[in-house]
Amino acid sequence: MNGLLLNKVLPMLLLPSGFSFLCLLAGLLLRNRFFVLLGMLVLFVFSMPLVSDFLMRSVEVGSGRVPVSRVGKADAIVVLSGMIVTVEGAPLGEWGDAVDRFDGGMELFKAGRAPLILFTRGQMPWQPDVVPEGEVLAKRALLLGVPKSAIRLTGKVGNTADEALAAKAVLGAAKGVPKRIILVTSAFHIRRARFLFERAGFEVESFPVDYQGSEKSGSAVLSYLPNAEALAKSELALREVMGLLFYRVRSFVRLD
Repeated sequence: MNGLLLNKVLPMLLLPSGFSFLCLLAGLLLRNRFFVLLGMLVLFVFSMPLVSDFLMRSVEVGSGRVPVSRVGKADAIVVLSGMIVTVEGAPLGEWGDAVDRFDGGMELFKAGRAPLILFTRGQMPWQPDVVPEGEVLAKRALLLGVPKSAIRLTGKVGNTADEALAAKAVLGAAKGVPKRIILVTSAFHIRRARFLFERAGFEVESFPVDYQGSEKSGSAVLSYLPNAEALAKSELALREVMGLLFYRVRSFVRLD
């Protein structure tokens, strides 16, 4: 739980919206115009499509989805959580922005790239009544004709590090005898996910999907005009950078 808070809650204070809020608060309490202007400037810059697209392209791997025919065979396909929105009256939930993770996993399985497909039981500890995402995805996979015998589920997980260790427990990856997996997740998330799964003992082939970076941010004028969507994209990219740095530093410290 502490690690989850450190990874998901504390970075909010360092992201543009959180940092700007702290600057504005400091400016009001200290009656210092500099902090107010700094907060407004940070919020304006990271809300520009030009900046958000640059940041997203910087963290994404590749420039588009790799054809399934070029993906090697593996022991299992691992599809990470993060695409289902729980909605009352929809027992299978509704698709979020990262639905391509599920689509990519299905495409790989139907192409015979692996005999197993593993979904992670993503669930936040503050949402104990929500059905873990992997269970919902497994039901959707069954409806699409995937045999029950080919589906695996991890235990409940709260972040990517948990997913890697939980997948290891299910698939039996061990040091010196790595299981080969095809890892399916969003392109902006693949670097951090691959690092954690390789550290857990897997031989990983990445299959990034859900590309969000754009070479064109609309017209030259619109690319400089701030909007909420661009701010959200900037923070998503920056969060990935923070997450990868956190795990790399922690891994380095532990090795020492």
